[in-house]
Amino acid sequence: QVQLVESGGGLVQAGGSLRLSCAASGSIFSINAMGWYRQAPGKQRELVAAITIGGSTNYTDSVKGRFTISRDNAKNTVYLQMNSLKPEDTAAYYCGAIVILTTHRESLYWGQGTQVTVSS
Repeated sequence: QVQLVESGGGLVQAGGSLRLSCAASGSIFSINAMGWYRQAPGKQRELVAAITIGGSTNYTDSVKGRFTISRDNAKNTVYLQMNSLKPEDTAAYYCGAIVILTTHRESLYWGQGTQVTVSS
């Protein structure tokens, strides 16, 4: 019913930047919140940043001041600008969205993930 497609991951040196994008499509009435999560090998998935439909944001402490989340409601797209990347940011990054469907049901959807690798 809803697909989330991420792009923008890759390999970058420490101190570099990447911009992730996640576009949602399908039977969407609206999207309440969108966020980025990450999971490193052997670790649990953690919330990196989230943004509400009204634009309120929150970040995990380790990325504050370095990452910026934004969204384009008209395009059902969320972005994550990542600056001053560190090797510890290396992980698979997943987009998540709380979607109100055209049937007015609310569901959580996930993207397939995009790999971010930061070399030292």
